[in-house]
Amino acid sequence: MLTRIFFPSLLFTLAFNVQADEGQWQPHQLPLLKAELKRIGIQTPAEKLADLSRAPMTAIVSLGGCSASFVSPKGLVVTNHHCAYGDIQHNSTAQRNFIADGFLARSRTEELPASPNTRIYVTDRVEDVTKQVLGGLDDKLSGKARYEEIEKRVKALIATCEADKAYRCSVPSFHRGMEYYRIRQMMIRDVRLVYAPSDKIGNFGGEVDNFEWPRHTGDFAFLRAYVGKDGKPADPSPENVPFATKDYLTVSAEGLKNGDPILLAGYPGRTNRYKLPNEVRFVRDLSYPRRVAEYEADLAAIADATQSNPEAGVRYASVTKSISNGLKKLQGLLDGFARRDIAAIKDEQLAEFKKWVEKQPNAKELKNVLTQMDQLIKADNDLTEEQFAFSVAAKSDLLSSALQLYRLSVERKKPDAERESGYQDRDLPFIKARLTRLEQTFVSEVDQARWRASLQRYQKFPADSRPMGLDPLLPSVDAIAGLYHNSALHDTTRRLEWMSKDPQVFQDSQDSLIQLAVKLYDTTMSLVNRRKEIDGNLDRVIPEYMKAVIAWKKSLGKPVYPDANSTLRVTYGTVAPYSPKDGLIKGPFTTLEGILEKYTGKAPFDAPKGLLEAAREKRYGVFKDKVLGTVPVNFLSTADTTGGNSGSAVMNKRGELVGLNFDSTYESVTKDWYFDPLMTRAIHVDIRYMLWVMAEVDKAENVLKEMTIRYPNAKDRSAH
Repeated sequence: MLTRIFFPSLLFTLAFNVQADEGQWQPHQLPLLKAELKRIGIQTPAEKLADLSRAPMTAIVSLGGCSASFVSPKGLVVTNHHCAYGDIQHNSTAQRNFIADGFLARSRTEELPASPNTRIYVTDRVEDVTKQVLGGLDDKLSGKARYEEIEKRVKALIATCEADKAYRCSVPSFHRGMEYYRIRQMMIRDVRLVYAPSDKIGNFGGEVDNFEWPRHTGDFAFLRAYVGKDGKPADPSPENVPFATKDYLTVSAEGLKNGDPILLAGYPGRTNRYKLPNEVRFVRDLSYPRRVAEYEADLAAIADATQSNPEAGVRYASVTKSISNGLKKLQGLLDGFARRDIAAIKDEQLAEFKKWVEKQPNAKELKNVLTQMDQLIKADNDLTEEQFAFSVAAKSDLLSSALQLYRLSVERKKPDAERESGYQDRDLPFIKARLTRLEQTFVSEVDQARWRASLQRYQKFPADSRPMGLDPLLPSVDAIAGLYHNSALHDTTRRLEWMSKDPQVFQDSQDSLIQLAVKLYDTTMSLVNRRKEIDGNLDRVIPEYMKAVIAWKKSLGKPVYPDANSTLRVTYGTVAPYSPKDGLIKGPFTTLEGILEKYTGKAPFDAPKGLLEAAREKRYGVFKDKVLGTVPVNFLSTADTTGGNSGSAVMNKRGELVGLNFDSTYESVTKDWYFDPLMTRAIHVDIRYMLWVMAEVDKAENVLKEMTIRYPNAKDRSAH
């Protein structure tokens, strides 16, 4: 007998064999999907979705690691609570803890500055520059020379694009180096925190529920974009004004039901769906297990160092949350690899591809490409492990700062156009922001404890995974306290002063951590140059492989889209249940009653008193779902998502905001490597729960009134 949970019988309006909808599409590809979008019920024209100068795409923004969207004409932005977590933590102390208590600015003057490195990016132009990047490259160049020539061309394209200082431009590669697109984004530098519920709502369930279903998390928060009085991006200032948003999303409180179509737009991070079987086996058998062990050990070190210091606990809250999320995802990937042999699936796909290759007129050349790839991937994997080992050996925020500062001093001796990416004048504000951010995320004793523990772990690494010559340069565990005592880098002002100093000043310095950074420079640059050599050679070979793979997939009628790379993408799907194992069906909605069932009064299943009272008294208001009979909290869809899609707008068939993406089911995590249409489900927070929390729990009337909300009945529109 089937077990059904969280799935009222009235919701069985679809046959259960619904499949997930594969594809993280570039906007310009959407007109090719017109028939498919129409089939599932999307009413927004595909041509409109492809137009970066019109809504809804003009409302979709990036936070540089998360996604978000404008929801008012005054620069109001909605994203996930965990995406704004650093901004919440930045303004919190043990005495004024906005993480635990939540935060609401009831006027513009009460809004708080976001973290120094928070930015809002608005994409307004994407252009194909493949010919400019790859045209006329000499095949005889070494890997390093090829890499540097491509970088030179990319930097020139970026410099031209950034002639207008309001914009930040990039030239990422697509299809593993086969294509390049230049992307222009308005970069808004003055970002402020408007509203975030308590983490008892925004992170209800914590790491226990992370990647799990059923889920009951109100993962949402609001920021605001500010610009100068001339309407252009400006440094943070009290004189700045809210960004006059050209377009913004209308919010629909009408809600969704099982089987309804959805659109999802955002900036997905990284997927690896075109990688080869040996690349899968490398992460499955070596890379991911080592990283899981490292994350677990680092979290233990932080917990031990902060347990008796509440202020340190607040300072490291966002660090811990980030590491924990990465850990849970890697564990999910490993479990997924164990549950389904994705390497074997890739073996079968590769075998089928090779059969197709045999029939091609250039079969000999393609076979040679595959042979070269095997050799290069082996070298790539070996170097990846050395780089990982170095990161463990140097796990100190102050040492990382010293290494970056000395590298900057060396790069600054070159003309700006010849500097490495990341060290040009355009990058200085980001370096400064990172160095400043340590004010809120650093405690010397904790940093020392992490480094001591990581050095001990590094010493147990296999000799062949340690960078050559590194060991004699590293301090002993007992020497770490002295290094910190004899360094002034813990002081923000002194730390920032090093940004303008010459290499000779570093070399003559008596600051102990600066001295260590100078000693480690040759080792770090050896790793950098070896990486360039390998990547340059991969960039020569893999695009030829990808051209063939795309031709093969097209011959089979399969979707062809580039792996995610933190650029604007659109995916689509339907609200749907799933079956994680035989005999179990998990429905697509969770409700307020699930929060009451999970509530224990202790983290991570604690909840605010106001929420519990409103739920128990069934004060559902206009947010009550007619079928569920209560307020929906989270829902599932078949949309194709990954990390970076956090905060992505989930829109209904008319392009109205109905939720925010924030997670995937545990069984879906391996979709980064292989898309399983039967198992893949994304998790979203329902807009009705967000609005209910704002109205009934936090009384965020000012934020509700600022948004354009479409209620199910016209008479309800006046409610807010």
